[in-house]
Amino acid sequence: MSYFLKSAGRVLRLTSTQFGTRNCSSLQKGLVLGVYSEEADGNNIQLSESAHKFNEKSGGKLLEHIKLCGNQVKEGKSFVFWGLDSTYQSVAVVGLGKRNKGFDQIERINQDKESVRRAATVGCKALQAVDVKDISVDSMGDAEAAAEGSVLSTWKFQEYKTKKDDLPKVRLHSNGENENGLWKKGSIKANGQNLARKLADTPGNLLTPTIFSESVQEIFKDLNVDVKVYDQAWAEEKKMFSFLSVTRGSVEPPKFVELTYNNGKKDQSPYVMVGKGVTFDAGGISLKPSASMDEMRADMGGAAAVVGALQAIASLKIEKNVKVLIPLVENLPSGSATKPGDVVTAMNGKSICVDNTDAEGRLILADALCYSGSFNPKWVLDIATLTGAMRVALGNAATGVFTNSNDLYRVLEEVGANTGDRVWQMPLWKHYSKQVTDYPAFDLNNVGKGKGGGSCTAAAFLKEFVPEKVDWLHLDIASVMGPGDDAPYISGMTGRPTRTLVEFIAAQE
Repeated sequence: MSYFLKSAGRVLRLTSTQFGTRNCSSLQKGLVLGVYSEEADGNNIQLSESAHKFNEKSGGKLLEHIKLCGNQVKEGKSFVFWGLDSTYQSVAVVGLGKRNKGFDQIERINQDKESVRRAATVGCKALQAVDVKDISVDSMGDAEAAAEGSVLSTWKFQEYKTKKDDLPKVRLHSNGENENGLWKKGSIKANGQNLARKLADTPGNLLTPTIFSESVQEIFKDLNVDVKVYDQAWAEEKKMFSFLSVTRGSVEPPKFVELTYNNGKKDQSPYVMVGKGVTFDAGGISLKPSASMDEMRADMGGAAAVVGALQAIASLKIEKNVKVLIPLVENLPSGSATKPGDVVTAMNGKSICVDNTDAEGRLILADALCYSGSFNPKWVLDIATLTGAMRVALGNAATGVFTNSNDLYRVLEEVGANTGDRVWQMPLWKHYSKQVTDYPAFDLNNVGKGKGGGSCTAAAFLKEFVPEKVDWLHLDIASVMGPGDDAPYISGMTGRPTRTLVEFIAAQE
């Protein structure tokens, strides 16, 4: 008897000896192994260290079966075999391409790390497709990247399904103690991103500002993080009327979350991250079109990313001091909502004409940026699904970054190249500042003059509220929020760039 499996577009013929007497539904334990190929067609293969050891243990059966497939294992493709080992009923062989590809100057990405993430993903998905519940993964030379690909790709958002799929457990097929530590680190960062994905995909009625703040308290209850949740009265006392103007159209009260993680030197100022937390954005009186409005449940993607990042930072016990600020609101239309043309005043005393109530993210971030100055920060980073213009400019390929510090940007770019979350610097010129500040009757307009450059004028607006003489980065993640992604290890809302934020904090001197 023979069995056939289509894997990565190929049909494999397996004899009854190879397959044994099991059927697919009983295959519960599997192994992912990496294979290098020096040629684009997958020929001239070389086994990874783990694959080489497995081949020796199997008496050369692994290589025999690869030869049965034409001896071709292309990068990003997989084959699944059975009956090669008594412990692992199924083995997925995945292509890594060439060794030591290095950094691609044009693509701005670490090809070796990304190849491992994608190979781990392809292998795990191939085994998941045949109902394997316990998957061991070859480190493929980078256990951290292998963990990221494995943990991200085997998770999915299914919180509100009556019958949930049983997701597989993934673990390292270890070659040493050092690899175990790297796998753990990669898993923690990937789980932080999965937390951000979960928050971003949760429907707006089930993640209001109040529920979000309560969820944050639960997330950090067993970690070294102090959680404070402030109400509307506190915001009024702080004169955060730009922030409060956005919430006027909703019956849901606003919240302002302040998270404090101190694991650095006692006298060291914190790094401050500000996450936009609009739990649902209908546009207010400047109502959005109905098509795809449901995706605005993820308009708190910035808040989700900083929560996921801080969870990972605290779990890894990174020796830094970090402050996270999250203004939380809903932006809805009603008789009490802010009207186009209304003028409000921010915490720093600057007056703002709200010409477009759908440009609300910058209004809540303005007061949060003002408040960040209270902590004498080493730098301030805000992150937000801020402008549709960023998606027009960059598609879903990268996060747009605006900054007054090229040194910080270079660190962020290098980190993003290694995590697979690419960033791209955008202009922060006086040309754009003039478009949002040159008005006779008030200090700023929340949309500004002129056509085009919407992401740039939004950043110029935020610049007006950054504490003086403080290095600042603004990350516009509207381009990468999801749903969907060109990376195979991401589905649904992406949670990007959570892992990049973790590594960026860790990289600070």
